[in-house]
Amino acid sequence: MTDERRAGSGSPFEEQYGFCRALRTGDRVFVAGTAPIRPDGAVDPDPAAQMRRCLEIVEGALTEVGASMDHVVRTRMFLVDPDDAAAVGSVHGEIFASRPPVATMVVVGALLDPRWRVEVEVDALVP
Repeated sequence: MTDERRAGSGSPFEEQYGFCRALRTGDRVFVAGTAPIRPDGAVDPDPAAQMRRCLEIVEGALTEVGASMDHVVRTRMFLVDPDDAAAVGSVHGEIFASRPPVATMVVVGALLDPRWRVEVEVDALVP
């Protein structure tokens, strides 16, 4: 059986909805949809700041299961406004400049909290 490691981020949704922030099984890591929530519950209205916060949370989860941003092979970005694509994409490009993953950016009708302008999922492969 494959060794599994799970990480949490402290989001109240993890316990309430029954999921972990990240799951490492063997050499694969899956990071759940990650929203731009600060520890105090605040959400910056700027889409670039939101993307940066999402990726900070992702990075913490990856670290907790023995991976890093350098191991990311796929990202999925969910936006509620197509006008945010440049701001969100710019942060993505900055963070992943040295090892760009495959990426998908999709505009959706809404996210769980109306303050959220972006939510991110990440997959990683740890050699």
